[in-house]
Amino acid sequence: MDLNDDPRWRRFNDTSRPCPCCGRRFDGVFDIGYDHPDPWPHGNRSASGEDVLQVGEDGLTADYCSWGQHRFIRAVLPLPIRGSDKVFAFGPWGSVNPANYDRYIEASLGGAPFEGSFAWLMNKLPGFEFDDWLPCNLVPGAAGQRPVLEVHDGSHDLARLQEEGITFDQLLDIYAAAGQDIRPHLLDG
Repeated sequence: MDLNDDPRWRRFNDTSRPCPCCGRRFDGVFDIGYDHPDPWPHGNRSASGEDVLQVGEDGLTADYCSWGQHRFIRAVLPLPIRGSDKVFAFGPWGSVNPANYDRYIEASLGGAPFEGSFAWLMNKLPGFEFDDWLPCNLVPGAAGQRPVLEVHDGSHDLARLQEEGITFDQLLDIYAAAGQDIRPHLLDG
């Protein structure tokens, strides 16, 4: 199904149409990012107002995190939206071993290219339930872009959805689970 046939999709992507109940306007797909990996014990970097949240030897930037012996890299986890050319993405953190973390940072500073590595998905994602951290491949992103987390096949339905895509209703469910239920604003009014 072409999403352009869905009036909710058209309203979701129409900045000229205010919601009849509140006047809110939508301009399409927005991603959900994470300030830090879930296990990070030192608070929110963005809320601190600092570019780097440093607590002793532990440090957190917008893209890198070290906590004790743990190393994390900020990534994207894309989910194509069926019936459109749009892609929704989570911006979670992947846990990698220290050697791969060092290789990634070296590559970002102009060293040998980062070839990718194993990583654990380290954020719980709204709309998806899993008890343990999910195994992933951390693969290089396009030039200047964050790396991509690809969930291992068979470890969770998320792997299938990365391949097949999500429906618009699933996207709306994700937003609602994240505390941004926009479904009522897309109805006729």
